[in-house]
Amino acid sequence: MMMHNWFTCKIRYEKTMENGMQKKVTEPYLVDALSFTEAESRIIEEMTPFMSGEFEVVGVAKANYNELFPSEEGAADRWFKCKLWFVTLDEKSGAEKRTPFNVLVQASDLRDAIKKLDEGMKGTLADYVIASVSETAIMDVYPYKAEPDVKPEFNDADRR
Repeated sequence: MMMHNWFTCKIRYEKTMENGMQKKVTEPYLVDALSFTEAESRIIEEMTPFMSGEFEVVGVAKANYNELFPSEEGAADRWFKCKLWFVTLDEKSGAEKRTPFNVLVQASDLRDAIKKLDEGMKGTLADYVIASVSETAIMDVYPYKAEPDVKPEFNDADRR
């Protein structure tokens, strides 16, 4: 299981609106990186081919997502933050303990997000409760992809 370090990177640029007017906008993107510096570098690399004019990275912040459920569907063009509570019982006191777990789901609307969240959580042994689901402003997500010819230093590096 691969660990991810998610960073929200905000890009500011001049966007051509539907009416033809130019407007300065700031849009958030999610990047998987090891550090703030790498996140900034990766978002610049990812965005450069899509930008015709100048743009700048105006913010990089750590994002707290434990899991990501992307979708291949064309209609699934929005990202939803789903806050879950894993419910366990404390054996000594018998009290219910809730552990927060944040999931980012790509879906077309709120109902679709909940459906995809439940599909993604199938097979989970722990009991969970959906605490909240809210649409984010995230425009796109860039997970880390190793180069095809790069081999891990240790043979079982991906089995942690």
